[in-house]
Amino acid sequence: MKPVIVYSTRVCPYCMRAKALLQSKQVPYTEFLVDVDPAKREEMEQKSNRRSVPQIFIGERHVGGCDELYALNRKGELDTLLTG
Repeated sequence: MKPVIVYSTRVCPYCMRAKALLQSKQVPYTEFLVDVDPAKREEMEQKSNRRSVPQIFIGERHVGGCDELYALNRKGELDTLLTG
């Protein structure tokens, strides 16, 4: 399985939904809380060119946020991306 990184905050409902989907699929992920670590927020913005959370990366691919993650799952592409 490819490594998954989730940049999030402690109170973001979209972050919670994205992490819940990953957990339901038993996908391990590394979470960086950008509300407590300004360096990680800067890193996230540089890697994704976005300021909103969550920002999700699977392997080297920037998936986007919660909506994009769920869209991949609905299309049946998430599992392939995780394992491919």
